[in-house]
Amino acid sequence: MIIAAVYDAPDKPVNNCSCLVVNPLHLARAISVCYDHAMRGFALAVVRRLLIVLPVLWAVVTLVFLLIHIVPGDPARQLVGENATEQQYQIARAELGLDKPLLSQYAEYWGGLARGDWGTNPVTKQPVLGRISTRYPSTIKLAIAAMLIATIISIPLGVTAATHQGSWLDSLSTLVALLGISLPSFALGPLLVLIFSVNLGVTPVSGAGGLDNLILPAVTLGAAMSAILTRIVRSSVLEELGEDYVRTARAKGLPERTVIYKHVLKNGLIPVVTVLGLQFGVLLAGAILTERVFSWPGVGSLLVDSISERDYKLTQGCLLVIATTYVLVNTATDIVYRFLDPRIKVD
Repeated sequence: MIIAAVYDAPDKPVNNCSCLVVNPLHLARAISVCYDHAMRGFALAVVRRLLIVLPVLWAVVTLVFLLIHIVPGDPARQLVGENATEQQYQIARAELGLDKPLLSQYAEYWGGLARGDWGTNPVTKQPVLGRISTRYPSTIKLAIAAMLIATIISIPLGVTAATHQGSWLDSLSTLVALLGISLPSFALGPLLVLIFSVNLGVTPVSGAGGLDNLILPAVTLGAAMSAILTRIVRSSVLEELGEDYVRTARAKGLPERTVIYKHVLKNGLIPVVTVLGLQFGVLLAGAILTERVFSWPGVGSLLVDSISERDYKLTQGCLLVIATTYVLVNTATDIVYRFLDPRIKVD
């Protein structure tokens, strides 16, 4: 039907042949129909993908709720201490809602999440959601900065290693990747502080503030990720360099930089995006150590504080935020696939 709309094929012989004359209006209409159909299908696929996320989020909430009941120890006893009387202990259990049946606690937990009431600190009476919301932007800022640093380092280094396979540049990139993976954040962080803060004095030692406060934590958190991405970019670019379209682009006389960064790298980004989505959860987990080393006011350091304060409501909230962020980022990664390669289906 679309072909019939696009072409007008008059039976006028030209040198004993029939020619097809393209009607521009019909062609534009056909392209519009195809585009609308594709976008409608993509929107439906995204909706289906988001619906799949709902049971995953339900499982995350359930596991976070059961975590406090599975781990050894009694939160109420830890709150009041070993020398508390039985009456004080029962009062603490009632305040924490632990005196009710498990199913009742589970229903109340879901009801509180729906209302935006994630509980309060039993001592300070501070709302859990308020404390998390003040820390969450700092954690996301740190994770995004670490991801940007890892991407900026890994893509040029991986492309250079692939285009100079077997040379000293390839060996150097391998060495840098090995060092990045080998140095954990709790060792790299203090080392960077010693060099750039104590000896050189170019960055603050700890705390949050301007861009200078963000540099060292982001480099510490993104170092291991940049090492992983460098090796993936290298292998992906090497695989794409052997394809026929690369030889065709070079035969057309395109500059080598255009061939690499416009054609080869674009087709080789899919495994990189995969690792970026998966490693974002690793960044959130690694942020716990990094935030403690640099006194960064994020959700990771808040999680450690909640454990030391025996505030299990706050612990649940921090775990729920980290897990939910990880699920949503991976869902967004699946959707980005569709833009990088239309052959991939979102659902």
